[in-house]
Amino acid sequence: MPMDPPGDPERPIQPPECYRFDDVVVDAAAHTLNRDGLPQPVEPKAFAVLLILLRQAGQLVGRDQLLDAVWGHRHVTPGVLTRAIAQLRAALGDQAQAPRYIQTQHALGYRFIGQLLPASAAEDEPAVVAPVADAPVAESAPLPAMPPPRSRTHSRRTAGAWALLAGVLLAAVALGVWRWQHPPVPSRPPVADASIAVRPFTLAGGRGEERYFADGLATEVRNALAGVPGLRVAAPSQSDAPGLAAYDAQRWGRTVGVANVLDANVERARGTLRVRARLTDTASGATLWTGNYERDAADVFTLQGEFASEVVHALLGRLPEVDRQLGKRLAPTRDADAYDAYLRGLAELQRPRGEGSYERALDAFHRALARDPHFARAQAGICQIELGRLESISDAEAFRRARAACTQATRMDPTLAEGTLAMAEIARVGGEAPQAMALYRKAQADPALRAQAYVGMARTEGALGHDAQALDLFRQALALRPGDAQIYKALGYHHWLRGELGPAIEAYLGATQLQPDDSGLWSSLGGLYLANGDTAQAGRAFGMSLSIEPNAAALTNLGAMRFDAGDYAQAAEMFQRAASLQPDDYLHWGNLGDALAASPSTAAQDDAYALAALAWYRANLGDRRQALAALNAAQASGDQPGEVALWCAQVLFLLDDARGANRCVGIARSHGIPDGRIDALLKARGFVVAAADARIPGS
Repeated sequence: MPMDPPGDPERPIQPPECYRFDDVVVDAAAHTLNRDGLPQPVEPKAFAVLLILLRQAGQLVGRDQLLDAVWGHRHVTPGVLTRAIAQLRAALGDQAQAPRYIQTQHALGYRFIGQLLPASAAEDEPAVVAPVADAPVAESAPLPAMPPPRSRTHSRRTAGAWALLAGVLLAAVALGVWRWQHPPVPSRPPVADASIAVRPFTLAGGRGEERYFADGLATEVRNALAGVPGLRVAAPSQSDAPGLAAYDAQRWGRTVGVANVLDANVERARGTLRVRARLTDTASGATLWTGNYERDAADVFTLQGEFASEVVHALLGRLPEVDRQLGKRLAPTRDADAYDAYLRGLAELQRPRGEGSYERALDAFHRALARDPHFARAQAGICQIELGRLESISDAEAFRRARAACTQATRMDPTLAEGTLAMAEIARVGGEAPQAMALYRKAQADPALRAQAYVGMARTEGALGHDAQALDLFRQALALRPGDAQIYKALGYHHWLRGELGPAIEAYLGATQLQPDDSGLWSSLGGLYLANGDTAQAGRAFGMSLSIEPNAAALTNLGAMRFDAGDYAQAAEMFQRAASLQPDDYLHWGNLGDALAASPSTAAQDDAYALAALAWYRANLGDRRQALAALNAAQASGDQPGEVALWCAQVLFLLDDARGANRCVGIARSHGIPDGRIDALLKARGFVVAAADARIPGS
């Protein structure tokens, strides 16, 4: 029974383990591209394009064929392919005008023209690959991140300090780091009969917009199976990435060290849900069991329960009590729309896609709870988001929100293991180490949360200064889940807190291989490179981050790099874009003001808007004298009086001059600034306008 989606470019091809040409090594299974011994950042879609070209080396591959194979359909613009080819050329050191590797045939397609070396030569080249292990696992939610970027302080002599605060530190440890700290985890673990790996479920027709749904079903089934006594469920690994290598159950099973592999194809259309599932013996390649399910889409819970039970029956025999447990675990709500929203939030938590992931996940979980107010697992998702925000903001209000969200989850379902884990996190952040450790040990009883519990224990030990114990606990977490970027994030944060930039950078390189589509990972890697004095690599990492999505962290750091290089105009452009993405962060406006003031082309103009923004920045720093000086200069210029007055109101409110602030509100209104904009902005900042003073006399 064919399980891969139509148009899969790898099905007719049997690629070697690695490809090698000149100083380039491409490892298909590990999803790595190394040039001259250094890993090159490549987005997943671009990497998939490269594999297709390599597997048909010397042959013209049409544009439509590439679009169908990699993007799943032709309802995308050809520009996405052009962008992927440009990224590959940058990674390979190739040029469109004089290509050595990728040749463009105008209006037709592309051809790989490099000279491939024999496969045996490629196999001799070491690659950075995360280890695999033979322990039960389940998907985990993102762990709390380091504080958000405060990238360039007002004193430019502390460039190293601000760089470390670039973005969310989501760090990983590469295999080389562990080799000199701990014995390596065996790369080919022993196979046990009652062992299984769950591949990411494929989508019928390759409908990308439904990716979250198929991924969510696979995650829920994997987590449920992980709780079955006597059944070992392997960790998701790099080999889980769909569409990157021809699926061979025997080879794939050997890679992750299991006796059986479960894969499925999912289709949801016109109110009907169809799942075709297959269980394969990895020793012989024989199909042990197949299942074809078709239900009303609202009956997803029954389908999941039957599906998981049949898999257990095939491996362990009929176990009525296990069937009941699976049915309960796979029906966390009875509202299909609530469940759909929950899966959307879960996808954002498991694979963050930059600065907006928390907000998108939070919105999805709130929609789930609006449909089912008793959906405890959705509330647990909100708890996890608030915990992440807590470690980014680290203030009393954030702690209160996180504790309230997590407490609510445990009230909704006292048996919820995720609630126990969340309360352990609250205790850890609150400095209650003994209580945190006790709760983490309790959470370990759930196999689906065991790795996360180890990470929490490691962070607790690290906060106490017990470095050896912390590293050992991180090692145990990685042994359980070697393909989990969130564990690497926590370990990298541990290294960063100790000023260990070398291990942190090595960790990030591994993390970006595991989760190459997260802009925050690349931005943080750039910050670490910058702190280490490697501006070239930092610029490449920031550029990779911005190629995934616009984000303030990478823009701010690139702007700071241009500022330090004396390119003030480019710096100002970067800071302006960062400020437009995060207008409530006063540091962006301060950076912009500094760049405009330093640039000869704008300093003489006394840009009123920039000076007023700089006043806001100074006021937030508590520098009243400098804030008022910048504000007076902005007002004296006479330029943009309405906008300057609006900044004036914010600055004076912050400096506790309510009467002066209200006068500025009146001036802003007299120059045409709409009341709605004034009210929305000032209320967002917590300021109150006094109606009697808000109008200029006679207006």
